[in-house]
Amino acid sequence: MSSSIIELMLLAAIALFVGWRLYTTLGSDAGPPEGRPRSQTPPTPDAEKQPSREQKADLRPAFTGPAAAGLEAIHAADPDFNPREFLAGARSAYEMLVGAFAEGDRATLGKWLDTDVYETWDAAIADREANGGEPPQLLRLRNSEIDDASMTGTTARVTVRFEAELGVGDMNRRSEEFWTFMRDTSSADPNWLLDDVDTAG
Repeated sequence: MSSSIIELMLLAAIALFVGWRLYTTLGSDAGPPEGRPRSQTPPTPDAEKQPSREQKADLRPAFTGPAAAGLEAIHAADPDFNPREFLAGARSAYEMLVGAFAEGDRATLGKWLDTDVYETWDAAIADREANGGEPPQLLRLRNSEIDDASMTGTTARVTVRFEAELGVGDMNRRSEEFWTFMRDTSSADPNWLLDDVDTAG
């Protein structure tokens, strides 16, 4: 066998070996080699859409309306304070406390009312019980909005105007009241107490 034929056979063997190695390493368009799953790179979040730590720190609720200055002061003392979330909680508190007052549930009222308000409501319940009066029933909470807000030292106060329809016996009447909630922002307790109740007009 001539030397040229031997050289051609060696070159063909080398080319075949190199081709096989490339195929097993990189795979082919038909898919990965059997038994070896194709590696997948997890998607990288779009950096422009992900707020930085500094941007997250700048996120804050918007304070508008006549109570804006007071809400701003409360937020400065308690960065977790959010007017929208507060108002949602105030609506739930209104429904719960009106229901507790109607049922004479002093235990619930004692947890959420300041001393002066509790004493007034307790006296009203006692008078109703003694004279057989009809308790008010909340038919519908028509509207609620923050009317005022302030900071005195570490004590935050927010006043909410509630418009509701109440049923007393066979009569329905419209109620408009201003409920003021208070909280010590230096306390770890996140709950607000009902500090004052005024009737509109």
